[in-house]
Amino acid sequence: MLPVVDQLPLGPLGTNCYLVRAGRGVPEAVVVDPSGPAAEIRVALASLGARCAAILVTHGHFDHILGLADLAEGTGAPVHAAAGERALLEAPAAFTPPGVAVRPWTPDVLLGGGEALELAGIRFDVLAVPGHSPAHLAYAIDGALLSGDLLFAGSVGRTDLPGADWTTLLASLRSLFDRYPPGTAVHPGHGPSTTLGAELAGNPFLAELRLEQHEAAG
Repeated sequence: MLPVVDQLPLGPLGTNCYLVRAGRGVPEAVVVDPSGPAAEIRVALASLGARCAAILVTHGHFDHILGLADLAEGTGAPVHAAAGERALLEAPAAFTPPGVAVRPWTPDVLLGGGEALELAGIRFDVLAVPGHSPAHLAYAIDGALLSGDLLFAGSVGRTDLPGADWTTLLASLRSLFDRYPPGTAVHPGHGPSTTLGAELAGNPFLAELRLEQHEAAG
């Protein structure tokens, strides 16, 4: 049975928060990127009959951690985040637009990529996918990727932000296409879900990767 992934677009940018359960009716969930008010996330959890067992953060940009401190404080769930993104979680005011308030929080578990986490009955493989942010992570579960702001339906993460880099982003994308099959679902930080195959076939930002695949096949 594949894990169940529920999407909650939250916050001023409609950033996707995900509730991941081992199956429907399972009383534990992992929250990925608490991007809006913790109260809304907890209401959604309650509607599923699930408690927050752990929190995973893909990267420390403000719109992905708006509810992090309140959710972690209110549930006691351990926070997992990249070691290289720790400063953004602990001092978010330095990286947040005026008028937006984000409470700081210190992660409980620091990650670097390559770890395998067993949380709420689900295996999460931690993938280092820098490019949009220097220590960006993605999380792979059975049949799906939680890609943060690396890859979207029809687009990719911005590389005009501090610490971002297009060549690095492209290398991270290449690693996903090399490692996972085309039918792998992609649950991104913004917008609708997609698949790796659909993006390789038609995403306008992946022309270089399509050419590489064509040459390798030819």
